[in-house]
Order: sequence, then structure tokens, then C-alpha cells
Amino acid sequence: MTSDQNPLTLGAILYNDFELLDFYGPLEMFGNLKPDIEIITVAKESGAVASFQGPKTVAEFNYQNCPSLDLILLPGGFGTVKELENQAIMSFLKELVPEAKVTMSVCSGSWILAKAGLLNGRRATSNKVYFKMATQLSDQVEWVPEARWVEDGPFFTSSGVSAGIDMALAVIASLYGNDKAVEIANYTEYVWNKNPDEDPFHQYLNLLVS
Repeated sequence: MTSDQNPLTLGAILYNDFELLDFYGPLEMFGNLKPDIEIITVAKESGAVASFQGPKTVAEFNYQNCPSLDLILLPGGFGTVKELENQAIMSFLKELVPEAKVTMSVCSGSWILAKAGLLNGRRATSNKVYFKMATQLSDQVEWVPEARWVEDGPFFTSSGVSAGIDMALAVIASLYGNDKAVEIANYTEYVWNKNPDEDPFHQYLNLLVS
């Protein structure tokens, strides 16, 4: 996969009680691609959106005035459960996702994509602590229980929280080459788990919820 448009526009989706690292971990990596990428923030309504941890992030755009997106980032978090009943976000994603080059979800963000039917017939993963909820949400998705992240066509879905950083670097490698992803990982002093099948928390978290 190569990028054929500069700069690419990455739309980072916000909703109340999103998980901070789900959102900002990947954006730290993508932000180091400037000026080849432009990051914008989007929510149902423009303005400040509170994370589960407390700090707020400003949404520059709303669902009505959001421009076309090349890349989409959908974080997870405790707010996901409420968003599953939010028809506005479902309609918004159904409209924009098919036109995007890459759609990424972190943690329980994949639940929203699944509820919208956008992952039907595809492989995906999610947060391992609440993995059973993902499997109960949709039987049209091949949920992968042991994966740091899963790539299926234009979709990249990651495991919980910090896994989104590894996934983001994998997306950067697919768009700009492995050397660029390694360069960004080194610059941010991050030890990149390059193996999507290496899920160091799978067994431990399964023991917690079994």
C-alpha cells in the first residue's frame, strides 16, 4: 500500500469517555509524519469532549462538516457502550469508512465498527479483558482472540490501549515503508512490537476474566 495524495487527512473520532491512550498513542506516531499528514478531530458536535480519564480534547469538526478522510482512527473506552446505541455515529461511519484508505480502531473501538456492519466477513480483534463482549456483539466478524492487531483489507483493529501504538506504526509502515515506521519508533523512544500475532497480554487477561 502506498500513499498517492499529500498530505493525507487523518480523522480522529471523539466521543465522551474515550480512552486517552487509545487516541493519543497512535496520534503521536502519525503526528511525526508532518507535513505529509494532517490530523483533524471529529465528534458528533464540535467542541470539547471529555475522556474517561478526565482531560478534554477539542473536536474541530462535527459529523455534518467533516471533510473527506483518507485515514480514520476510532478509539475505544468505557464510552463505547453508549456509542453502540448512537445511530449518528453509525451513519457517519457508514458514509465515510468506505471512502477511506485505512480505518483503524483501538481496543473496543472495533465494537462500533462491528455494530455498524463494517467488519462483516472480516477478521478483527479488540480489548482482551472484555473480549467476550465483542464476540457477543456480532457473529458476522471473525474475532481473533490472540493478536496485538489484525489487518484485513483497509481495516486495522488493535487489542487494548497501548496496542494502538503498535498498530499505528504498522499502518505507517504500510503507507510509507518500514524504515519510516522504525525511524518514528526510535525517535519517540518506543519499543515497537512488529509482530501482530505476538499478544503478550492475551493469556494473563484471559485468566483474569475466566
